[in-house]
Amino acid sequence: MRLRDVVLFNVTAIVGLRWLTTASQFGPGSLLLWLLAMVIFFLPSARVVRELTDLEPRSGGMYRWVCRAFGPTHGFVAGWGYWVNNLFYYPSLMVATGAIAAYAAGPRGVHWGDNPWFVGSLAMVGLWVAIWLNIVGLRVGKWLQNVGGYATYVPALIFIALAGWALVTRGSATTFATRQLVPEHFDYGLINFFATMTFAFAGLELAPSLGDEIKDPVATLRRGVVLSGAVIVAIYVLGTAAMLVALPSTTISITNGMPQAVAALVDRIGAPVLAPLAAIIAVMLVISNIGGVGAWLAGSARLPYAAGVDRALPEAFARIHPTWQTPHIALLVQGALASIFIVSGFLGASVRDAYVILTTTTIILFFIPYLYIFAAYLKLRRNRGLSGALTGWVGVGAVLLSIGVSLRPPEVDSPWAFEAKVVGGVIGFMVLGWGLAHRAGVRRPTASVPAGGVR
Repeated sequence: MRLRDVVLFNVTAIVGLRWLTTASQFGPGSLLLWLLAMVIFFLPSARVVRELTDLEPRSGGMYRWVCRAFGPTHGFVAGWGYWVNNLFYYPSLMVATGAIAAYAAGPRGVHWGDNPWFVGSLAMVGLWVAIWLNIVGLRVGKWLQNVGGYATYVPALIFIALAGWALVTRGSATTFATRQLVPEHFDYGLINFFATMTFAFAGLELAPSLGDEIKDPVATLRRGVVLSGAVIVAIYVLGTAAMLVALPSTTISITNGMPQAVAALVDRIGAPVLAPLAAIIAVMLVISNIGGVGAWLAGSARLPYAAGVDRALPEAFARIHPTWQTPHIALLVQGALASIFIVSGFLGASVRDAYVILTTTTIILFFIPYLYIFAAYLKLRRNRGLSGALTGWVGVGAVLLSIGVSLRPPEVDSPWAFEAKVVGGVIGFMVLGWGLAHRAGVRRPTASVPAGGVR
């Protein structure tokens, strides 16, 4: 992987255009919150990832960083939490993908976005396409991430351009008065939403997990963080503003808001020739989301692979495919477990509730390893001055806030079922991780990935 591949990898892994619909439901005040999330989480995480990559650029990324700082048991638990959260992330992303795909069939297919069978089936197909391409190897699989990157920012550019056109010729569906840029009510719902925004900015630590597969990894990853970071911030802020130009915040769908907004913009502009754009954007978003799953599969599969090499997990996880030289066992296990969670997410739940349950569980499990990342930085950092300490502790505070507010259920049909699935899942998986770590008698990571290792 070269610089272009790393930048596109970061964009497709981190940017979720579905977060634009979530953000826009809080009106113009969400623009200020995006900037706040950038300052207290995204910028600190970028600094932390760049420095830890300099110290430990080999495959395994955050697993090796935590091992270096706190020992192999904590390294295993951090890597375990990171890997397990992805088992929920894939289903939540693919459920959103299935809902968006309904728009590709035009107005007659929109109602399929609320059909669990349709959404669940598409989620399964997209997941296993991404797994197969990653088993074939990064030489092929990286093109899924690259195409996913293009399918992320091209629809965003089209959408932002359409919104600009509508704003100039027809005005905005939302008023952007200065006083409205500050949220009217700092209630629990707003704070809970802020946790989602910090999660939307997370993922810069993923590319370093592929360190041995990146050309000149230290320099490439450092430049990749800067370039992709600028693109990511621009897409989130401008994309949310475009969403509010298109529709009032109270009418935006949480799962397929962008195709809905594109259709509204085309209708307001009065250009029938652009009517197919909503379906085209929906198709591109489907590709973008599958690319995102492919990126997270590629990165997170290297964590159980590294743990298998170190014998923290069964040695089967360290096996590489005899033809494609990829950690196919780790990828297949991820796919099988994610498929189970897709099915279980829909049990007794609507498409919206299944999406909320999977997303919330993902956020909590994901931020537990982030506590380890920031703590590892605080211990290993070369800058022992105030700015280095401030970077680490601000990041820790943002993560703790995000975990805390995510534990309270949002507006769902069955709050008790929500709590049981989310809290029970988080506790159960983390306890299992600690048990595996102690039972396996984990040891220090090996000096390097074996010859002929992952490609």
